[in-house]
Amino acid sequence: MSEKAAGVQIISEVLARLNKEDEEEKLTDDEESRVCGVCGDLSNGYHFNALTCEGCKGFFRRNIKRSNQLRCPFLNKCVITKNSRRSCQACRMRKCQAIGMCKDMVMSDEKVQERRVQIKKNKMLNSPVELSFQQEKRIQELLFGHRSTFDSAFSRFSSFRPMDRNILPVNTHKQTPTSSPSATSCSSSSSCFHSSIKKQEHHIRNDVENRCVFTALPHVADLTTYMIQNVISFSKSLQDFRSLTMEDQISLLKGATFEIMQIRFNMVFNSKTSTWECGHITYCIDDAVRAGFQPCLLEPLFRFHHTLRTLGLQEEEYVLMQAMSLFSPDRPGVQQHSLIDKVHENLALTLKTWIECKRTGPEKHLLYPKVIACFTEMRTMTEEYSKQILQIQDIQPDTISPLIMEMVSKGSCNDL
Repeated sequence: MSEKAAGVQIISEVLARLNKEDEEEKLTDDEESRVCGVCGDLSNGYHFNALTCEGCKGFFRRNIKRSNQLRCPFLNKCVITKNSRRSCQACRMRKCQAIGMCKDMVMSDEKVQERRVQIKKNKMLNSPVELSFQQEKRIQELLFGHRSTFDSAFSRFSSFRPMDRNILPVNTHKQTPTSSPSATSCSSSSSCFHSSIKKQEHHIRNDVENRCVFTALPHVADLTTYMIQNVISFSKSLQDFRSLTMEDQISLLKGATFEIMQIRFNMVFNSKTSTWECGHITYCIDDAVRAGFQPCLLEPLFRFHHTLRTLGLQEEEYVLMQAMSLFSPDRPGVQQHSLIDKVHENLALTLKTWIECKRTGPEKHLLYPKVIACFTEMRTMTEEYSKQILQIQDIQPDTISPLIMEMVSKGSCNDL
C-alpha cells in the first residue's frame, strides 16, 4: 500500500471515531435533558413551568388543590428518587417548587371541565358530519310514505269535474263563448297575474248579487280534496304520528295540510313558466283566481313557490319539510306538546345534518335558515287560506267538499 493510501485510511478512521463520540455525547445530553427535575424519572415535557415526569406532574396538581398541610416525618432532607418519591410527600412538594413548578398554572376543576368541553367541540367541528342510523331510518320512512302517497304525474287523479277557465256571472255565462281550457290560457308573467287579479276583484264586487260563478272552483275543489286525502295517508304512514292520540292527530292535520299541499305542489312547479305541471294538466295562478281566491293570498303564494323552488331542494329535503310542518307542537288544540316538540326537534336536526352532509359549496350554510323562513311564510298563508275558503263557500255553496270545509273549520274533524 502506498504512503498516500495509508494516510487516507488513517484520516478516515480518526473521523469515524470522532463522529461516533459526538453522537454518543449528544445522546447522553438528550437523555439528561429529558430527566424529571423532581425524581429523576424519564420526562415527557414541561409541566407547570418545569421539566417533569407524568407522576410528578399529577402529584403537584393534586396537592395544589388540597388544603391540608404536608409534613415531613424525618428532617425535611429526604432524597427524592423514582423509587423513593412516594415515601415523603412534603419533601417531594418542596422539590417541585424548588425546580420552578408554578401553582398559578394549575387550572381549577371548573377550568379543566371547560377545556375538555371545548376540546370535544373542536373535535366535533373538525370531524366530518354524518347522519346517525336513526336519522337515516327516519328519512327512509318519510321517503316511503311520500312516494306511496304522492304521484308527480297525478296519474291517480281521476273522476274530477272538468276545468272551466271562464269567470263570468251566471246571467251572462251562457251568452258568451267559452275560452279554451288548454294550458295556453295560463299566464306565465307577473303582469298577467296582476291583470287577472284585478279582473277577479271587479267581478267579485259587481257580481256577487248575481251569484258569481267561480268556474274553476269545482275542479280546484276536487284537486284539493285529492291532495288532502294523500296528505292524510302520508301522515298515517308515520309511526310517530300513529302513536299520538286521535285528538292530536286531527289538530296536527288541520294545521299542516295546506302547508304540506304547497310543499308538494312546489315539487312540480316550473319557475320559468310560473306553472304547476301536474301530469297531463298544467295549472297557473289564474286558475286560483277563477276559483275565487283573492290577492292577499295569491300574491304571497306566488312569491313563495318561486322562492322555495330557487332553493333547488332534493326529495329528502322536501319530505323532511313536510314532516316538520306536520309535527308542529304549537298547532291549536294540541295536547302532547312535549312529545310532538321532541319529534319536531329531531326532524329539524336531521334536516340540518342532511344539508351539512350532502350539500356542497358555501351556499349550503344559508340553506337551512332559508327553509325555516319558508315555514313562517306558510303559517301566514294558512290563516288567509282558511278565511278565503269560508268566503268562497258563502258566495258559491255546495261546491267545496265537506273534507275541505272540515280542514278549515275551527272545530274537531270527524271525517279523518
